Parts: sequence; C-alpha cells; structure tokens
Amino acid sequence: MLRIVVTGLAATYPLGGVFWDYLQYVVGFQKLGHDVLYVEDCCRWCYDPLQQTFVQDSESNAAYLARHIALLDPELAERWFFRDVRGKTYGRSWEQVAEFCRSADLFINVSNSGLMREEYFAASRIDSDPIYTQASIRESEAASDDAWARGRVEAFRRHDVFFTFGENAGDPDCRIPAEPLNWIATRQPIVLDRFHDAVVPLASRRRVLTTVASWEPAEKGPLLDGVSYRGKSVEFERFITMPSASPLPMELAMSGPAPIERLRAAGWRILDAYGISADPWAYRGYLADSFGEWSVAKNAYVASRSGWFSCRSACYLALGVPVIVQDTGFSRHIPAGEGILCFSTIDDARAAIAELIADPERHARAAREIAREYFASDKVLKRFIDQALAG
Repeated sequence: MLRIVVTGLAATYPLGGVFWDYLQYVVGFQKLGHDVLYVEDCCRWCYDPLQQTFVQDSESNAAYLARHIALLDPELAERWFFRDVRGKTYGRSWEQVAEFCRSADLFINVSNSGLMREEYFAASRIDSDPIYTQASIRESEAASDDAWARGRVEAFRRHDVFFTFGENAGDPDCRIPAEPLNWIATRQPIVLDRFHDAVVPLASRRRVLTTVASWEPAEKGPLLDGVSYRGKSVEFERFITMPSASPLPMELAMSGPAPIERLRAAGWRILDAYGISADPWAYRGYLADSFGEWSVAKNAYVASRSGWFSCRSACYLALGVPVIVQDTGFSRHIPAGEGILCFSTIDDARAAIAELIADPERHARAAREIAREYFASDKVLKRFIDQALAG
C-alpha cells in the first residue's frame, strides 16, 4: 500500500466535469488499496457558476466538495483538504495534511493545480493540457528578468516525473517539445463502477448528439516555435454548418462567451453548460442520455498532432455512449472505427454519424469495451504507479 496525494480544482471550479476529472484519480487509487488524500491548495479565487464570476467567499465551494466527495465514496468523506486564496482551510487540519504529505510515496500534481509548498515535494506531474503547458514553460524560461517566471520553471523542474495526455509525445510529427522535460504519455482513469448505475438503455436515450464545451479558454492561446494555437473556437468555425449535414439534432451545452445566436442560426441546439454541470450527477446523467457525443477539440490539440483524448469523451464511453470526435492523432494508441469515430472534415463527420445510426448497438457495445480496455482506472493507474516510481 502506498500513500498517495492527488491535487485538483474540484472546489475552486464547482462543475460536474471538473469533479470527475480529478476525483476519479482519488477513487481509483483507493480501489487499488492505497492510502489516498485529496489536496486542493491552488491559491486561486473560487468560481461561482451562478454569478459566472470569481468570488472571495469559498464557503459554498468547500461545502460542494464535502457533499459530493462523500456521495462519490463515503470512505473519502474525511480524506480531503481545501485551502482558499485567503488561507482559510477546510476538511483535514493542515498539521494532518503536512504529516501525510511528508510521508507520501507519490504526490501527483494534476494539471499543475497545486501551489507547490515544501511539504509537497517530491512529486509527479500530470499535464492534461498538452502544448499549453509546454509553451508556458518555454515562455517562462525566456523571461530571464522575471523572478516570478523563473520561480515557476524551478517549481516545474522540482517534480520528479512528468506525464501528459498528449499520447503522441515523442513522435516525429507531434509538436509537443521533447525538451527541456521528458514527457510520459498517460490518459484519464475512469472508475467504471461509478458509471454503470447511470447507463440509459439505448432505446430510451434521446436521439441527439451532444457535448459540453467552452468556446475559447480564458487564457491566451499558446505560441510555440513561431506557431500560434487557439482553443475550440477555431475548430467550431470550421464545422459551424455541421447541423445541416447531420440527420440527428446536434446540441451544445456551451459555457463562456460564444456567438450563440450565430450558432443557433446554423442549426445548433444551445444549452447553458452550468445547467448541465451543476453537480457531478447531473453532468453524468446528461452524458448518459445521449445517442452519441459529437465534438471538436481545441485547435492546439489538433494542429499539434498531440494524440490528446478528452476526459469527457472517456466518460461518455464508460456510459456506453459512442463518441464522434475530431482527430488529434489519438488513434495510434486508442482504436477508432467502432465506439469511437473520428473526423477531420465535414464529410468525415457526416459519414461517421451515418455509421453510428446504421448500427447503434454495435457502437454502444464497442464504447463500453474501449472504456474497459483503455481507460479503466485499475489499468491506467497501475501503469501510472509503475512509471512514476521507476522515474
């Protein structure tokens, strides 16, 4: 049994998809028999989805985390710690957390979400945002006269092992830089038994293609080796007429600034993403009650040939919901053709939708099988531990 710390942003951004992204690491490690603690200590303002702004008061965010982590697994009800931007703490005492961290075998800094205090080293780091992370490292290294930027790079380098969701890292045509850090490919762990009870029978699902998305990240797009990358807006623009090519309705649960009226005029059904993501269970239910997912990826993931595959899409698969997703090069590592259908053009996407409609049962079975074979938390996290400790 190992002592493992996992960082995250589940309280800071109290949204269903964010919760599943981070807390499945915690549950997955616990199911393998390890002693796990969730630590959220990011020194950021908390987000209030109702007001759609950042706020000083973190009470409701902490209550959200306490409520849903206990629902996820009662054994985790006392196994978390949250420190807000003002230094107020919730959950376990700081003394207990510091002792646990000093004796931990692994401190896993997912998405670089943790403010790395001395008690938290040494650590492994999971990069869920390939290209964005590497570009920020290069930018910080170049800012030789900026003490904050230098400190940021030094904190990066103090991690022991570096993981990325860019599965093509190291391939000749992948633009994720091989230097100055050595990146090991990993993927989102899915705790399958947390999805089985939410599966909707195929005949009862809405015959709608859905996804949950944001138009463009708040941060500026990365600039790397003279190439400027963007978020999903660039790719959505390429496929904005997609509803007219689809025999199934297409629905976007959209967050952030987006040309909503233009999207509606092009035939998209638009929902408010917060209504879908208010809690982990509402989010899971929305995914489950879909005929399939249809989604573009961030331009940075596509143009860099990163091999990135969405955590959200992996949750769809666990629910037996097939996904039709933009090609980032992931099919070198995760099979596409049944359960997962990828596209690069509108014609590709149209053909993929027709393929799904022609045999939805086969694709639903394949979706579940891919989730078991490629994303099951026991497989993903056993491999992760082996690679982290070997590094």
